[in-house]
Amino acid sequence: MTDWLGMTPNPRNPRPELRARVLARATQPEARGARWGWLAAAALVALALGGAAGYWTRNTIAALAAERDRLAAALAVVRDTLGFVRGPATRVAWVPVTTNGRLGGVTIFADSATRRWLVRCEGMAPSEPGETYQIWFVTADGMKRAATMTMDERESTVMAMAFDVPSDVGAVTGAAMSIEPRSGSTQPRGPMVFHLRL
Repeated sequence: MTDWLGMTPNPRNPRPELRARVLARATQPEARGARWGWLAAAALVALALGGAAGYWTRNTIAALAAERDRLAAALAVVRDTLGFVRGPATRVAWVPVTTNGRLGGVTIFADSATRRWLVRCEGMAPSEPGETYQIWFVTADGMKRAATMTMDERESTVMAMAFDVPSDVGAVTGAAMSIEPRSGSTQPRGPMVFHLRL
């Protein structure tokens, strides 16, 4: 409409730097979308690695805590045994024994203060099928049942057992061991392995 007056400017090509800026703006949303895609992928990878590291850390801490508890329990047992063995009221008796032609020994740690015993058998023959070694408290009223120790081939080298002397047993003056049925016996009936006065 204004062409007839000559007021319309002549078309010109834009300057090169202006053209570059316009084209960069036109393509910038695509670049932003691609950048966001890479950032999202990197975030997912970082999240997966963090989750795997957290899972591994939790399992490692749980395994280490279980190992620590096991070692603490083992240490408590060793300390208890050492305190028991070295106690001032503990009497120690060692008895040589022969079982099925094998020479071995039985060591008895008897603590009169706590009324606890620790019996350690070494080098004894394994128990026959259906039989066990039975330990007896020797008292003024006769022999009272203490404990049974069944030894197989793996335990025949060394076997130890700790137990308390019941309050109804009374004063213990000795110890004995016999071979009894696997379920144990109320009175010694089998062959005597040893009889000892403490």
